[in-house]
Amino acid sequence: MTATEEQQTGRWTGLSRTAGGWPVPAAVERARDTLAGIRRSERLVGWLAPIGITLLAFALRLYHLGTPKRFAFDETYYAKDAWSLINNGYAQTYLADVDGNTKNKIDDDILAGHVDGVWTGDPSMAVHPEVGKWLIALGEQAFGMDPFGWRIASAVIGALMVLVMCRLLRRMTGSTVLGCIGGMLLMFDGLHFVLSRLALLDIFLAFFLLCAIHCLIADRDHFRRRLARGADDGVGAATGASGLTGWGPVRALLFRPWLVAGGVCFGLAIGTKWVAIYPLAAFGLMVWFWSAGGRRSFGVRRPVLKSALADGVPAFLQLVVVAALAYVATWGGWLVNADEYEEHLSSTQYRQYTGHGHCAEDDDSYVATDLDRERRWPTADESDASGVGEAWQSLRSLWYYHQDVYTFHTHFLNCSEHTYASKPSSWLLINRPVGVAVTNDIQPADRDLPKDQKDLPRDDDCDAPEGSDCIRQVLLIGTPMIWWGGCIALLFAVVMWIGARDWRFGVAVVGTLSTWLPWLQYDDRPIFYFYAIAILPFIVIALTLSIGTLIGPSRLPSTRRTIGVVVSGAFFVLVLVNYAWFWPIWTNGLLTSSEWLDRIWFARWV
Repeated sequence: MTATEEQQTGRWTGLSRTAGGWPVPAAVERARDTLAGIRRSERLVGWLAPIGITLLAFALRLYHLGTPKRFAFDETYYAKDAWSLINNGYAQTYLADVDGNTKNKIDDDILAGHVDGVWTGDPSMAVHPEVGKWLIALGEQAFGMDPFGWRIASAVIGALMVLVMCRLLRRMTGSTVLGCIGGMLLMFDGLHFVLSRLALLDIFLAFFLLCAIHCLIADRDHFRRRLARGADDGVGAATGASGLTGWGPVRALLFRPWLVAGGVCFGLAIGTKWVAIYPLAAFGLMVWFWSAGGRRSFGVRRPVLKSALADGVPAFLQLVVVAALAYVATWGGWLVNADEYEEHLSSTQYRQYTGHGHCAEDDDSYVATDLDRERRWPTADESDASGVGEAWQSLRSLWYYHQDVYTFHTHFLNCSEHTYASKPSSWLLINRPVGVAVTNDIQPADRDLPKDQKDLPRDDDCDAPEGSDCIRQVLLIGTPMIWWGGCIALLFAVVMWIGARDWRFGVAVVGTLSTWLPWLQYDDRPIFYFYAIAILPFIVIALTLSIGTLIGPSRLPSTRRTIGVVVSGAFFVLVLVNYAWFWPIWTNGLLTSSEWLDRIWFARWV
């Protein structure tokens, strides 16, 4: 085969049809305008339908958002830290009592409306970054320091995540229908639903990760359009306009705005929880391979090596370095108040710990004495600087703070236990959901009780038979059909990515592995199933792409299409049935004990 023939083959190689059934043009035409041509006629519907689904998702998440009226699970940390951030600029510790009644905890005082003057003035040793807490704080500022106020930001972000999923899958498949199916699968997942109704950090992590992946896939399209333009202009072409030889366009591809946007999103994700570093690394490599694949499709020889220099270095700067800068910027409130942290938190037990044992409390090298207090951040003993020197001093203090937090995560939780702790190896099978709020032993209002049970909660709507009672619970558990079906879809994605070389399935596989496998190294400390929310978008992507493959590309009636539609439709109906069945234990609904047990399918779910 001649060089010209190789270039022609690289140029015209492509999929035969999209998931929506349209003929796929050659590589150069496909790259010129990925979103135009085959989809121009449905652009309006491509926005209106996802927006409608997003509004429905938001309405569902607003239902009784303020109940239960309590700090559910770790809301006691994040909601209060957020309130301090918005009022003080940094997270402060809280007083033990503010209403004069020492029998009540501070949480009870806040729920009773005592929300001012509740801080000690000392900084809190928060062990997670601040982006998610700042978003929670915006809701509290707008609606007040109450359950609705600290949960509304999660509801908004959860709904917006549905919109991003619809648009992402539409971009990946060329089909508005498949995009909307993916958005609805996300909308009807119980784990996503409940986390969209709680002031925990994980929904914000998942949102920014999904936005980052969307940006990288948009960059993939943008990159190939630029390559097509280079082919049209004959850039680097020694054998005509049929392809590119040499390096292909380089200068025209140095600045990639979608990568910069992706870097910002990754920075915000890491600024919510550090675990986002792993998908950043994994998809950073994917960007390189996608870029090399784009150059190969236009006839560039040895594209992997050439792309490492021509695309990899600029991509690293615009993705990883931008993410790092965005991350540091999220600590703005901390940096402004660095002197408070230097004074109060430069010599915590995490700074004193120097051992490498499995558990800090069992490590002979960990001895907390007054002498240990000499171990302080170096910046704590330096004179206050000014100008650039002050900024550098604050950044160094932030680095030492990170070291202490890292010590906490890697040593001080290893011997801890928690009722709802779970092994990450079982997350995809929903082995151990998390009960974030429960009210037991609810009695019918008209039932006579023994004197020693008069203080049990009562409810007019409780119709439990004699000898039984009612229960309200909020259980963090995914929709079983989505997660169990997702396991099959992920296996299929591996086959399609390796066997059919379909890059789209690679997004699902790489995304799942990079958000799941890192947790396996921490399975000796308490970690929880709801951390798997970062995996969920990639499960939904695998499911949606599998549905598209099952239905097939042709719109003409056929046995394959009929079977595909029936099977896919049946699966979606089962998802809806699952969603309706578990609704009461996601929304703190009132159930008799018998009705509740009907929804607890396995003993390990209790």
